[in-house]
Amino acid sequence: MRPTILSRTRRWLGASTLALMVGIGGVSTAYVLTGQVANAQVQPAAQIVVPPTAVPQAGFADLVEAVKPAVVSILVEAQDSSAPRNVQRGGGQFQFQFPDLPPDHPFHDFFNQFGNGQGGGNGPQGGAPEQEPRRYMAAGSGFVISGDGYIVTNNHVVADATKVTVVFDDGTEKEAKIVGTDERTDLAVVKIEGTDLPFVKFDEAPPRVGDWVVAIGNPFGLGGTVTAGVISASGRNIGGSNYGDFLQIDAAVNSGNSGGPAFNSKGEVVGVNTAIYSPNGGNVGIAFAIPAATVKAIAGQLIESGSVTRGYLGVSIQDVTRDIADGVGLADAKGAIVRDAAPDGPAGPAGVKSGDIITAVDGTPIDDALGLSRTIANKAPDSTVELTIWRDGKETKLSVKLGKLNEEVAQNEQNTPTPPAPVAPTPSSVGITLVPNSDGSGGLLIQDVDADSQAASKGLAVGDSILEVDNKPVSSVQEFESALDAVKARGLNTALVKASRDGEARFIGLPLGN
Repeated sequence: MRPTILSRTRRWLGASTLALMVGIGGVSTAYVLTGQVANAQVQPAAQIVVPPTAVPQAGFADLVEAVKPAVVSILVEAQDSSAPRNVQRGGGQFQFQFPDLPPDHPFHDFFNQFGNGQGGGNGPQGGAPEQEPRRYMAAGSGFVISGDGYIVTNNHVVADATKVTVVFDDGTEKEAKIVGTDERTDLAVVKIEGTDLPFVKFDEAPPRVGDWVVAIGNPFGLGGTVTAGVISASGRNIGGSNYGDFLQIDAAVNSGNSGGPAFNSKGEVVGVNTAIYSPNGGNVGIAFAIPAATVKAIAGQLIESGSVTRGYLGVSIQDVTRDIADGVGLADAKGAIVRDAAPDGPAGPAGVKSGDIITAVDGTPIDDALGLSRTIANKAPDSTVELTIWRDGKETKLSVKLGKLNEEVAQNEQNTPTPPAPVAPTPSSVGITLVPNSDGSGGLLIQDVDADSQAASKGLAVGDSILEVDNKPVSSVQEFESALDAVKARGLNTALVKASRDGEARFIGLPLGN
């Protein structure tokens, strides 16, 4: 008996629906349709037989089974009038964290229902919304690092928390207390009561780009979720962090994964998932994890004393570009050039000057400004370090006893001497027109820039101040030109220029041409 049109249609719809449920990349239909629609006949598909020699990849099931008991969800009750759902957005030290969900996101209304969103909470009828602190709940991730209950997570997960609850994979809940937090690295340690708890260890060796990583966490409050990927890059610097060196991974990381671990193939923690880069608030395969070495050091200090102390050198610095290196006769464009040394900081009295390029600390090479900041921060206050410095075309060494980094911003004393009499602007030989700085702060003010000049290509603009050339202060066009001539006389084609914009000094390598 021929199948009816209705039965054939049902079969076609059934097969199509199943294919849509499976999605692209999987073949799960047991039958295929052949022939014309009018004479459609169902034929069994050929079974795929895997040769005995083709052994499929084992996957990560054994690894996950071993480490998952030590990975926890962290539920936070908090009170904050200005930044609800802080765990979703991230800490203030980072420019791109886990952003709030967009209004059209399927989970947006779900989170708003439980007080996690920005909406809701209208003020009195006919009046403005009340500004009283609002209670909210949020969720993050963490992992146990000791049998007696110390747990690592992100600072932005537990910031402003009035209550922290730790939930294990088997559903066990325990209230935790905050041991210590560190906003600069966005790390925190919390403690629960217990003995012989399951815990994981940190990887002792630096991971390599291309190594497998498995991320386990609590995305969107769904509980223990496993994703896998590789380390895409290392040494990443993300905006707002003074102590970067992040791992970049492509394992799926979403809001709520904050504070969760990234494991290597041996089940060791290689990093703490902290931030994502995303144009839409969701995972796009670019996530950042704090390396295990940093986490281990910070967690140790937090457990020992509840806070983190860092070494302080007392200098403002910037990267050494190729032009800057050429301007001072340095072979490699590496190191950190000192813009200013604080007179009351450790570096100034020890002999460090503006224009010095720090190329090594205790013999360890310094690649850039971030590398110097990170290296000094990892030194203990009151310890003595040996700085290798490039100055006046040669290498020298200075010993500096570090201070303790004070998190408070130092107050800047403003001096306002009598401004000089107006002077007619004078064009220079490098395409900029200069006049003495009328605010009395010294240097020369740029009044015009030739659009086709090297000065314009290096970013110098009207309103910038030229403070030094070749580490020598300049206050007249004659001094400026004399300093350029001295650079040329030494056989260099690039001059090191210290410029200032909006009160912030910066070095520029200015090519002089022929």
